[in-house]
Amino acid sequence: MLTISVTSIAATEDPSSTADVSPRILRLMARRRVIESIDGNVLPMRNAVLFRRKGRFWPDNFRPGRYMCILMFWGLMTLLFMTLLAKFALLNTLHDLKLDRSEFITARSVEISIKTNKLITEGDNIIISEFKEIPLPPKLTCNHFTSVSGDPTNGYILVHSNGGLNQMKTGISDMVAIAKVMNATLVLPSLDHNSFWTDPSDFKDIFDWKHFVEYLEEDISVVDHLPPAYASIKPHQRAPVSYSKASYYSNQMSSLLKKHKVINFTHTDSRLANNGLPNPIQRLRCRAMYEALKFTDEILELADKLITRLRDDDKPFIALHLRYEKDMLAFTGCSHNLSKAEDEELRQLRRSVRHWKEKHINGEERRRQGVCPMTPREVAVFLEAIGFPSDTKIYIVAGNIYGQDGVKALQDKYPNIYTHSNLAREDELSPFNNRQNKLAAVDYTVALESDVFVFTYDGNMAKAVQGHRKYEGFRKTIIPDKKNFVKLIDRMDKGLISWEEFSMKVKILHANRTGGAVLRKPGKVVKSEESFYANPYPGCICEK
Repeated sequence: MLTISVTSIAATEDPSSTADVSPRILRLMARRRVIESIDGNVLPMRNAVLFRRKGRFWPDNFRPGRYMCILMFWGLMTLLFMTLLAKFALLNTLHDLKLDRSEFITARSVEISIKTNKLITEGDNIIISEFKEIPLPPKLTCNHFTSVSGDPTNGYILVHSNGGLNQMKTGISDMVAIAKVMNATLVLPSLDHNSFWTDPSDFKDIFDWKHFVEYLEEDISVVDHLPPAYASIKPHQRAPVSYSKASYYSNQMSSLLKKHKVINFTHTDSRLANNGLPNPIQRLRCRAMYEALKFTDEILELADKLITRLRDDDKPFIALHLRYEKDMLAFTGCSHNLSKAEDEELRQLRRSVRHWKEKHINGEERRRQGVCPMTPREVAVFLEAIGFPSDTKIYIVAGNIYGQDGVKALQDKYPNIYTHSNLAREDELSPFNNRQNKLAAVDYTVALESDVFVFTYDGNMAKAVQGHRKYEGFRKTIIPDKKNFVKLIDRMDKGLISWEEFSMKVKILHANRTGGAVLRKPGKVVKSEESFYANPYPGCICEK
């Protein structure tokens, strides 16, 4: 059997002979590795990897020379130069648009295919036919039921919903969550009959009330009317403080309810904060808004017929919320492109409505701030700049468009314009005559199921639909940046930029404004922060 040991050459010599060897030679000898057998044979192993010193980095057959180091240095310098060049090019584009960098939102993925959050283009055109081929992701909702409190109810809440359809929907959803916080029983809400539309429809005319009661039975108790023992009690009238936290209702309002047993909340709009609420309460708001408040079969059946007719040729369609209606223009003071007579008519309407606080409004300044509804002409230019072809089918989600020209400017560019009026037969629309809230429910359903949703004013309908589409899996929603768009279209109209430059900048401006997964963030001013119902993420959409 051969025994092998590691030693140095100096150890194989007679110890007495090492005195005649210079120190330099000894150091050189010590660096050489050898294998010595028991019979005294010495085998040098200069290149044995096993015995190399740990400090060595380069292999023996590759040692970088000065030329290699120079090449690496200039390669890094070239990379740095190209990076700086790209940065200055982007900053130059931002400067031309006069945009704040915060306008560019980076969508955060929540395990959704990235294809659903990007525009699909071919040249300058959006291939909207491909939107239909992209499978929508499943609902990403984390909406587990809470449980009804085992304690006896503290009392009953009567609710008078105010505003139009979508304002009432969000208000009712808040009242469901508030009833949970207060451990109260909710009586079916009454609807507003005195708003601009004066629709006489009540809760049971628009919503499937039995579904509403049954769906929420694991969360709160809902009754059709007050029980006999409470019917004679005079309700305590109260308008809750806007944007209140849960503690306001669990403390102050609960004490009042225990004392009076029946409270009538006279206003429901924006009575609960957007942020800073417990997760179970946020999830309950979503269940009420998107699940419990189901429209009646009559409404859903008509909406389904309209959707089928829009897709009869297997082509997708856009739902456009063109909020260029008389009441909204009067309320906002916006009259761009209208005649002087029309502007005066809007001014008179604004003065006649008592609860509209602002009477003297600079419409052009409002437009420059990006808070005016887009005109039909601006919408046509916007859609063309984004890349929608002229044969795109557009379903207008709105009432009558104001102005002597109406939708002419839009229809000249996009002739395939549809509404519930020209898609439905007269006999199908007859049950909806003078029922604007019911028609709004039909439009809401069509907008929810559209391939692309575009809105021109950030009102209650726009907030409700875009939030619902996010809840359903971040369906495509184009959110116009009106403030910067107005700057661009005015520059193009003055001949300061070409159509090609205008279109390119509009595309850049809206690259990340397509309804993707962007976290809702609290604002400095609660009234101007993003609405919970416009973006229920986070809240009732899973973050993982």
